[in-house]
Amino acid sequence: MIRSLYIFRASIIALLATLAVCLSGVALADWAPKKPVDFIIMAGKGGGADKMARLMQSVIEQHGFSSKPFVPINKPGGSGAEALVHLKQKQGDDHTIMVTLNSFYTTPLRQPGLDVDISTFAPIGRMAEDTFLLWVHSESGINNVDDFVAAAKAAGNDWVMAGTGSGQEDQLLTTFLNKAYGLDIKYVPFKGGGAVAKQLAGKHCNSTVNNPSEQLGFYEAGTTKAIAAFTPERLPLFPDAPTFRELGQDYVYFMQRSVVGAPGMSAEAEAYYRNVFAQVYASDEWQAYMQKKSLRGGFLTGGALKSYWAAEKAIHEQMLKDIGEI
Repeated sequence: MIRSLYIFRASIIALLATLAVCLSGVALADWAPKKPVDFIIMAGKGGGADKMARLMQSVIEQHGFSSKPFVPINKPGGSGAEALVHLKQKQGDDHTIMVTLNSFYTTPLRQPGLDVDISTFAPIGRMAEDTFLLWVHSESGINNVDDFVAAAKAAGNDWVMAGTGSGQEDQLLTTFLNKAYGLDIKYVPFKGGGAVAKQLAGKHCNSTVNNPSEQLGFYEAGTTKAIAAFTPERLPLFPDAPTFRELGQDYVYFMQRSVVGAPGMSAEAEAYYRNVFAQVYASDEWQAYMQKKSLRGGFLTGGALKSYWAAEKAIHEQMLKDIGEI
């Protein structure tokens, strides 16, 4: 079922990726922020979402893309629930936007009591899709997935996978590894990808499934190494890490890096922010960041982005059902 959903997802993305972003500029002249913009990050400091948001903030400021500053605010609680509820309560607010990751889908599905409907958020822009790799410490003696499986089987439930949040992307990937290779890895959640990366570098866990941006510093220092990628093809930055597809497991997984606005945001404000982030996406700084951090994907906005959310939500709903989270 998951594989068929990924085929559907690929078809949707192939269609949407051909759409150009067309902004008339008429609505833009009618509205501009009247005060600093709250830039909510639904993850902790030091992780991929946090780094991305702060880079975008600096690009906006450096190039004068906005008449008012964007102020990053981390709200990582409850696997993103804190941020989602905060933005929901900002109904009609034209001065609050948020950086999302895949907990944008999984947390409302796992916690229906939040009463969060992601389709009500303003679809400002998907900036990229982030990638995942399986990481171990360089001194672990593990050089490939066969070594990893042997070591994890020997350790049983004492093998610790550090990850970001509960019931979201890192735990889904850990569940895949357990099922695919007959393992009993213990998943231990932390509040952000930066904290997770430090756990592995300090040998406080046995493995992680960090994004490249979160683990890159330790990788470049020779402290950690990537042994496999959850991508369709090998990542240029990690040419020695085979894909799980190469290893006989047809499993691919990405994380959205999108910006959304509060429900009920005015059309004029939504158009303003779309223009801001279209310019950020096209900037040399953002394109260089995407290449350096192994990000992929084109800029999506409006109805195309909402269709993307619907496809991703369906995939994650099936994943959560498969592991008994919903």
